[in-house]
Amino acid sequence: MRVYVPLTLSGLAAAHGAGEVGPGPLTAYAVTPGLREWYVSDDIEELEYAALNRAAAASLRMIAGNPDEVRRRVVVAVDVPDGSGTVADPDSGLSAASLGEVKIAAALPLAKAAAVHVDADDAEKDVTAAAAALGAADLGDDDAQFTVDGAEDHELLWFGVQEIPQLIG
Repeated sequence: MRVYVPLTLSGLAAAHGAGEVGPGPLTAYAVTPGLREWYVSDDIEELEYAALNRAAAASLRMIAGNPDEVRRRVVVAVDVPDGSGTVADPDSGLSAASLGEVKIAAALPLAKAAAVHVDADDAEKDVTAAAAALGAADLGDDDAQFTVDGAEDHELLWFGVQEIPQLIG
């Protein structure tokens, strides 16, 4: 099973230094039954893309919570044995806040990561605006939600694990 772990650039630097993403428990995103039902697709690539985007949204929340953080979303994709991730809240149904969310009990070795997904430099302006607007968007402000959606318009770039030193340098 592939899980998508939201991070920040400083979190990626810490994971690189430690050789693992952790400590556990970790919140990650994966193709869960709830995500499948919400997304209404049988295409695994589309479902994994949806899980990746859920993790990117969680990364944005991490960024919004730390004014000193670089304004680029980061997601690490890691393959874990089936059953390693438990649905975070099985009673949440199709709650938008928890779609695809899983808990991973232990730290994940960075060497097991399949890829790292990071915003391009040109996304920083929109990610900065989205992080600032997130609170108002959560309260139902449509203009703020439009700003948050602006960050989601940027595709995360794919990087191999061996490229992490250049990303955090």
